[in-house]
Amino acid sequence: MPPMPHNTDLINIVAVGLVTAFVFGALANRLRMSPLVGYLIAGILVGPFTPGFVADQDLANQLAEIGVMLLMFGVGLHFSVKDLMDVKSIAIPGALAQIAVATVLGWILAWLMGWPMVSGFVFGLALSVASTVVLLRAMEERRLLDTRRGKIAVGWLIVEDLVMVLALVLLPVLAAIQDSRGENAGPGSGAIVLMILWTLIKVTAFVAVMLLVGRRVIPWVLERIAGTGQRELFTLSVLAIALGVAFGASTLFGVSFALGAFFAGMVLNESEFSHEAANDSLPLRDAFAVLFFVSVGMLFNPMIVVEHPWQVLATFLIITVGKSIAAYWIVRLFKHPRSTALTISMSLAQIGEFSFILVGLGVALQLLPETGRDLVLAGALLSIVVNPLLFAWLDRWQARQELAARAAAAEHAAPLPPEHVVPEAMRDHAILVGYGRVGRQLAELLHARGVPLVVVEDDNELVRRGRERGLVVVRGNIASEPVMLDTAPERAALAIFAIPQALEAGEAIERMKAINPALTVLARAHSDGEVRHLLEHGADGTVLAERELAYSLAEMVMSTPPFRPVRAESAPLEAARPA
Repeated sequence: MPPMPHNTDLINIVAVGLVTAFVFGALANRLRMSPLVGYLIAGILVGPFTPGFVADQDLANQLAEIGVMLLMFGVGLHFSVKDLMDVKSIAIPGALAQIAVATVLGWILAWLMGWPMVSGFVFGLALSVASTVVLLRAMEERRLLDTRRGKIAVGWLIVEDLVMVLALVLLPVLAAIQDSRGENAGPGSGAIVLMILWTLIKVTAFVAVMLLVGRRVIPWVLERIAGTGQRELFTLSVLAIALGVAFGASTLFGVSFALGAFFAGMVLNESEFSHEAANDSLPLRDAFAVLFFVSVGMLFNPMIVVEHPWQVLATFLIITVGKSIAAYWIVRLFKHPRSTALTISMSLAQIGEFSFILVGLGVALQLLPETGRDLVLAGALLSIVVNPLLFAWLDRWQARQELAARAAAAEHAAPLPPEHVVPEAMRDHAILVGYGRVGRQLAELLHARGVPLVVVEDDNELVRRGRERGLVVVRGNIASEPVMLDTAPERAALAIFAIPQALEAGEAIERMKAINPALTVLARAHSDGEVRHLLEHGADGTVLAERELAYSLAEMVMSTPPFRPVRAESAPLEAARPA
């Protein structure tokens, strides 16, 4: 009897989608482009508009919905009111004005194409919001996140995200109004007002429940689960909260999955376990985010470039030129220097994940034609590819400005604030790579003993904690050469790698030793293979974490009365420890 056939569509789309996304994402990264470009191209290749393997579109859409929920959960988890308040005087009015300009430009293009007014509004709104992933990567590469202009860009982005969250709430109302107008002569103004009020009441009720109940219950649950010591159970609880709140918000309050997940992340952000929750959910969040971008690429019809070339060009110009000019003059009107205005305008000259979510919902609600979605996707691909070139031009412009006017170097080069870089007077300092659980304890000990210390950390929350403790913290990944150079290894005496990534540490150690051969380097390892790797790359000493833990516990055991050696000639346990 032949074996029963199995339906493997889900396995097919996950396996083929992730493998294809990995190949093209890695290729895009190799070409110094955002991996998002690779993910979207992977989706195009497995979509219905190209030959070869075609993934199941319905399953792809469901996986994309999970990706949207986890993306929005991540946005909420990293939502920072403090960052927004620091630059509220320019970020709030500036972002709202730029969104208005981009929306009007998009609406004009839609009107020229003969689309209804509501379609033009959704289309323009989708062109107004920049990609968080692309913007943050550009800022990190140029060491701008801690500068005034970097903080303005991040605050600007937060306002854009909040406007898009509100748009996701109101689009279904807009669709309902559109449907009513299609069936009858149109609803009265009273009916429209009641419809909007009812939606706002449901959203308000959901927000109230989250703030009054969720703010207490969610941290309490996480604390109890964390106390069990079961890491997989803690990870599961984080994902259950994210998806469960999103599902509950949709079922009980009629609120979108995306809004529910956003508020779940925002409430969880206030918990002391927020950082651990973010780290534990990150791998699954990233995997589904990749599938989301792949599913978006599957919807893209490449023939749009052939059939509507001028519309594609116009969409691209709105994103890269129209938005940029608007942002530039808005920043200049607020009396900020030209370098700040150019940085903000370049960073916003692209669109990404929120635009995809918005056009997807617009097409599903029949507020936007499929051509509009294809134009947005084409504009996104082109703008993400071009964005690094715009920043490269900006880098060259700033370099010329420095040479032309040394007196204005501080203004145009926008160096990091003094408290965030290694002071020139600091010599023979220790460089501590990683401010996690191990790094924080080590930093406290060294700082208490008066050791001059420079910490390297790429997590925003840990960077903030370190600086609040009065430490000199360099933000970024030590694998990045500019970050490594910011720690001043040429005048350091010691480097300690407290991060668990031995391969990454080995490459950084080799570069540090090339700059300062006299530098003493100590590193953390988790296996004999990692020890060999670190030593081969220049480490002077390694600590095998599990072995040191075993020795420490054994010493504690041997210090208790039942097991304490009674003969003076007994060999100390320390003699058994390898050098």
